[in-house]
Amino acid sequence: MATVRERLDADLKDAMRSKNESATSVIRMIKSAVKYKEVEPGATSPLDEAGILQVIGTLIKQRRDSIEQFKAGGRADLAEKEEQEITILQKYLPQQLTPDELRAAVQAAISEAGAKSAKDMGAVMKLLTPKLQGRAEGRAISEEVKSQLSKLS
Repeated sequence: MATVRERLDADLKDAMRSKNESATSVIRMIKSAVKYKEVEPGATSPLDEAGILQVIGTLIKQRRDSIEQFKAGGRADLAEKEEQEITILQKYLPQQLTPDELRAAVQAAISEAGAKSAKDMGAVMKLLTPKLQGRAEGRAISEEVKSQLSKLS
């Protein structure tokens, strides 16, 4: 199976050949963000697969924040453009967890950490975050952890 980096290179060529401007710009944005991350001080170069997925996750989070801002500002056209970019970005992430799979993973982490209350959220998140990297958004994970821990106390 091809790495994310190889898929990005191949998809960029395809997008350029088919003159798909939105895909071309999003893939270039990903490659640029990855390169930037690799050359920043203290970075390991080149980024491994998990590092690239983390960059893509950050780009998706930035787009979601922008969508909220654009909708609040009455700019539905710009919000729609950001949503299209998210769709392209998500193609490079692993299969996302369903809500049931996320719930099960959180329950397993809570019992593994021996969590008893909301005070133990940090320990649960420390276990979950590396396991679910790229397969679920941090916000969704933390909301599910909060929800389940609140039921315990």
